Amino acid sequence: MSRPYKSYFRPEIDAMQGYTPGEQPKMQQLIKLNTNENPYPPSENVLQALKDLDMKRLRLYPDPLADDLCDLIARHWGISRNMVIAANGSDDLLTMVFRAFTSDKLAVSFLEPTYSLYKILAQMQHAEIRKIKLTGDNFEMPSDILEQAKGTNLLIITRPNAPTGNSFAIAKMREICEKFDGIVLIDEAYADFAEDNCIDFVKEYPNVIVSRTFSKSYSLAGMRLGYAVGNEELINGLYKLKDSYNVDLVAQTAAKAAFADQENLVKNCKKIKETRAMLYQALRDMNFTIVPSETNFLFASPPDGDGERYFKALRDEAIIVRYFPGEITGRYVRITIGLPEEMEKLLKVTKNLI
Repeated sequence: MSRPYKSYFRPEIDAMQGYTPGEQPKMQQLIKLNTNENPYPPSENVLQALKDLDMKRLRLYPDPLADDLCDLIARHWGISRNMVIAANGSDDLLTMVFRAFTSDKLAVSFLEPTYSLYKILAQMQHAEIRKIKLTGDNFEMPSDILEQAKGTNLLIITRPNAPTGNSFAIAKMREICEKFDGIVLIDEAYADFAEDNCIDFVKEYPNVIVSRTFSKSYSLAGMRLGYAVGNEELINGLYKLKDSYNVDLVAQTAAKAAFADQENLVKNCKKIKETRAMLYQALRDMNFTIVPSETNFLFASPPDGDGERYFKALRDEAIIVRYFPGEITGRYVRITIGLPEEMEKLLKVTKNLI
């Protein structure tokens, strides 16, 4: 008789549920609008850089610090090289941050609703979680956020926020960074689609880290590449926690080429914002409730407020959007901004459903 299974995991690991990534369906003739991928290909410079890559180099380890890429990023933002760290996607950065600044004695606070991975990472650290609920129909930041976050060691603000898509006033962000007694992580995964950003805060506030990703605006979700900027001492501490070779050679090559082509970045973001505005107005005309967005998606509630029914009805038509169960989020679906022709198909199907 075989030996019965006995768990050797820490109790908090047994008790938690893992993060659920967005579905990657294999349906035919699918319109995939559920994981906020960019509908446009990456820069032609990326394709050329990968063609020119000497594949014999794959037998060697990559640059463990991704120095060439971090140099590019530092020059672009006008900061020193020691203020930049590259990672295997921004999720890798989040893991470093939680390992560095949370524990069973160091609590974390973040918005609700927001990116669901934060909760999982906190549970892995056995850290107390303090959720700060967004208010009103447009999911606004509460005026007493500093009071609610008081006593926690890490405050995460996703700006613009996901899954809601809205941003928060830059003046309020500055007040938070000035007054919060702890680390402020500003997750700017969608900042290239927004009206402004907080990346210059790292020049002023020694307690601020700003994270970015190449997955959305640079069309490199398949490469898994992100970076963070912050005070030199903070970044130096994160380097102690990163995996030895966390960014592979191919990803570094692609990221350097993508980041160097800022013209392509601006062009694609402009097209996405124009399509976003069109979709916003068309859904509003059908009596949808929509949160004003500064991202590459819309958080939209159908006229009957039944997000799940709308999600399932679209799925029946091979259109996949993201649905988040919950008392408030369950009224909505999150729709990634796709190609104009994909949005037209979505609107046609929606009109028939409504």
